[in-house]
Amino acid sequence: MSGTEGLEQVATFCGKCNCGCPQLFVDPSATADRRVVLTDDFGQRVQMSADQFSSLVEDAKAGRLDGVITA
Repeated sequence: MSGTEGLEQVATFCGKCNCGCPQLFVDPSATADRRVVLTDDFGQRVQMSADQFSSLVEDAKAGRLDGVITA
């Protein structure tokens, strides 16, 4: 995916296809409030602080995001 030069890849979500799956990066050159980068398969990106990302991970681990997906 273009626009990810200089970013350190952390994870790819899905990865079972070749559709440009969402990815998680760290941008070591960004300011602290924009260091974590999440890209989607449409070329969009969200940037957040490590504290914000930690809060998201904590919520996911606690099951507070489970209701988001209804299968």
